[in-house]
Amino acid sequence: MQDWLTMTAADLGRGIAAGEIDPLALCNAYLDAIEAHPLRDRIYARVTADRARAEAAAASARAQARQRLSLLDGVPVSWKDLFDTAGVGTEAGSKLLEGRVPDRDALVLQNATAMGLVCLGKVHMSELAFSGLGYNPSTATPPCVNDPDAVSGGSSSGSAVSVARGLAAASIGSDTGGSVRIPAAWNDIVGFKPTHGRLSLEGVVPLALKFDAVGPLCRSVEDAALVTAILGGGKAPDLSGATLKDRRFAIVTTAFLDDLRDAPKAAFEHSVAALTDAGAQIDRIEVPAVTDALDVSGCLLTSEAYGLWRDVIEAHPSKMYSEILARFRLGQEHSGPDYVAAWAKLEAARVAYDRATAGYDAVLAPTAPILPPKLERLKSDHDYYINENLLTLRNTRIANLLGLCALTLPTGTPSCGLMMIGAPDQDSALLRLGAAAEKLLR
Repeated sequence: MQDWLTMTAADLGRGIAAGEIDPLALCNAYLDAIEAHPLRDRIYARVTADRARAEAAAASARAQARQRLSLLDGVPVSWKDLFDTAGVGTEAGSKLLEGRVPDRDALVLQNATAMGLVCLGKVHMSELAFSGLGYNPSTATPPCVNDPDAVSGGSSSGSAVSVARGLAAASIGSDTGGSVRIPAAWNDIVGFKPTHGRLSLEGVVPLALKFDAVGPLCRSVEDAALVTAILGGGKAPDLSGATLKDRRFAIVTTAFLDDLRDAPKAAFEHSVAALTDAGAQIDRIEVPAVTDALDVSGCLLTSEAYGLWRDVIEAHPSKMYSEILARFRLGQEHSGPDYVAAWAKLEAARVAYDRATAGYDAVLAPTAPILPPKLERLKSDHDYYINENLLTLRNTRIANLLGLCALTLPTGTPSCGLMMIGAPDQDSALLRLGAAAEKLLR
């Protein structure tokens, strides 16, 4: 039974289908593990045990009747605390939303429930999803699975840690500038950011709607493909036979490789060598459009975030963590014309980037240029907090800005991920490449 807590979601689903795993027993195994875990309250904001057992019992009955709804019918997952859950607090990691209880599930949660996924509960996150570090003094800070003194990455911090520590078979997070991929990379799991707009944001507490994306954090690329399909009400791509032989990849040297620290740099070069040995063709290219996109990111992200949250924030600013409050208030510095001009520049950058990378199957990059920072220093050193947060999100937010899909894979080096970035709406093709790369890197 202990093995259940480390199996992929897909393997759990196959075990249920074969009659080897009972969904209710599986659910109870996860609930017992959560309850007994010493970090329970730093990972889970709220455990929905009654809902989970009821959903698992229904899945068990369907399995016995051979009427399963999907391969993952009966598999327990966690949800970032910004997905509306009927009758259960959804507070997005902020005292500003304390006591907020929605009356219906987010659409992606409705889709998941309709396909038999079991809701274990809501996990902690960075306040209002506006930090890549995962430090949240307002609620809780889940620690990195590789270093108890370091942060786990954000904003989907609890999502990553719940999966990495065997307290959920998969988790659903959100990614505005890297909030799925950073915690996934730092906790040695798979994180997928679909193309913006592929999955519904209905019932999801927003940060910046033009960049927000729902995405899974999982133990395998197969799990990521299956969960994404379920959330969108679609069909998962066939990953069988995926290969890297003769596939063309680009390493964009513009910005992505700047200020790399030793471990991420070594892990990246090792991964590139492994892909090359497998027959992949890899070129290094300059793409100035990446710099153009980064130049306008501050204006676009902070303007939209502050525009959405200004009235709520300014009614009770003392309830917020000061670093997050200051980041939101950066949106005050930009005018309407600034915002329009920034969007025009970004649209041009998207066209230029697409042209520069059109001949490649995907772009490769280190997911994060740094390792998880130590929590105590983040608490006491303002300049360090600002620098590490911006550097943490530098590589991942490029994909959000340019409207791309992106996947992070564990490299075998703790807390170092390999990011594969695909063209808009090429999600299935990217997942196939990821499945092939995963076999090498594991």
